Amino acid sequence: MNSDTPSPRAENSASREAIREPAEEKSVFHASRLSARLVYEVIRRDGEEELNRPTVSLIWSGLAAGVLISLSVLAQATLHAHLPNADWAILVESLGYSVGFLVIIFGRMQLFTENTITTVLPVVADRSVSCLRKMLWLWGIVLLANVVGCAIASGFLSLPNVLSQQMGDSLLAVARHATEGTASANFYRAIPAGIIIAAVVWIIPAAQGNAFFVILGMTWLLSASGSAHVIAGSVEAGLLIWNGDLTISEALGRFFLPVLAGNVAGGTAVFTLLTWGQVKNEVESD
Repeated sequence: MNSDTPSPRAENSASREAIREPAEEKSVFHASRLSARLVYEVIRRDGEEELNRPTVSLIWSGLAAGVLISLSVLAQATLHAHLPNADWAILVESLGYSVGFLVIIFGRMQLFTENTITTVLPVVADRSVSCLRKMLWLWGIVLLANVVGCAIASGFLSLPNVLSQQMGDSLLAVARHATEGTASANFYRAIPAGIIIAAVVWIIPAAQGNAFFVILGMTWLLSASGSAHVIAGSVEAGLLIWNGDLTISEALGRFFLPVLAGNVAGGTAVFTLLTWGQVKNEVESD
């Protein structure tokens, strides 16, 4: 036998090694954490895709998100109606707040507070006026569509015979608790909510199948801590407006505008710039 010809045993060994390597690489990949640079790149590309979506798609997606975020308020009110009046009840009740966010995030719908990080990263990376204009256009469309969806949902829930008297009273109790406070207080308690939602967006790419628990835990924290979310809060403010407990001008001045500013400050000015700072040198070197 020619000494240069590999033996069958050597060929089989090499073949097994070739088969094993891709499997091992796959296992290593799934066991490894994504680097901050890779997480940034995932979100940046997602943001670019959002910035280039057709306006009609943004409107319908934002409208659907505005309607479906009412599931958070409805689920929370359902738990509130059946829990005793105890200090610990808010910890269980707040689990209901996660329902709408789970539906919207997994359904890939346009929620304004998510856009405060996904669409900001392409702007920070590109640093062009055209990209900034796209971002502001998207923000305006999604915010308006979300609010219209919230108005539709809260109006429907306020109709007679849609819910029982007990559930209607529970919805209003949850809404009053969520929208109470002065304009300045609502601004400050909206900042953590912006940070929490931005953190959800940042964590999900590395969650590797655990996204459900990330969303559940973080949005539970948002509600249990008493933070204010502008879109979910718009459903709650809408319920009070339809019921005659709150005027539109009061809802705008004392709740909506301060909470909007706080969410943007937390999600964009604080979280996004901090996440950009940790990858800035790596991105620019590439």
